[in-house]
Amino acid sequence: MVSASLARNIIGIIGNVISFGLFFSPAPTFVKIIKQKSVEEFKPDPYIATVLNCALWVFYGMPFVHPNSLLVVTINGVGLVFEFVYLAIFFTYATNKGRVQTIFFAAIMLITTLVLHGTTRRSLVVGIICDIFNVMMYVSPLTIMAKVIKTKSVKYMPFWLSLTNFLNGVCWTTYALIHPLDLYVLISNSIGAVSGLVQLILYACYCWGGENNDDDDDEVPKTTGVPVSEC
Repeated sequence: MVSASLARNIIGIIGNVISFGLFFSPAPTFVKIIKQKSVEEFKPDPYIATVLNCALWVFYGMPFVHPNSLLVVTINGVGLVFEFVYLAIFFTYATNKGRVQTIFFAAIMLITTLVLHGTTRRSLVVGIICDIFNVMMYVSPLTIMAKVIKTKSVKYMPFWLSLTNFLNGVCWTTYALIHPLDLYVLISNSIGAVSGLVQLILYACYCWGGENNDDDDDEVPKTTGVPVSEC
């Protein structure tokens, strides 16, 4: 019989693979930005939020904050590298932003390390902040849902991001439920699984019957910076 520890590691490795796909999914968009030498209407907000999200989860997984979280550290470390590259490309062709967010993360890391003593308190504070940013990352594609419903078109619905959000949420929710229970990983990723499912249901509703043409290019804002998935 497979032990809980082994099962947790297996699920965590699968989660790492899916999360890698999640972090890699915006790459085609940035290839387009480099070719066009313009960010057009794409916004850096999702990538800044994801940088903070990954940085905080790496910090959360450190032994002096929340022990036995190696798989959480490894994938978010990879994600952090990806997002820094994305932001570097973005800021090459746009106005530089994000200094306040960087200072915010540094302040959190310094305060939790010097002021809070013991892994329980550190896990509590950093875990709650991680959950906030993780939920922000998961629900970011939902901002386009009203436009999808209004236009009955999924042209700007980021299908692959929605799919990887769902799979990532399910996998890490399972990981968090296996002993020892990780409440902070569980909370945000279960919300992410539900969020991804809602997005996929909406996509299924409008994918086959929607008017997915190019007439709305000037009307629909490109808010997510995620490659468009055509039906």
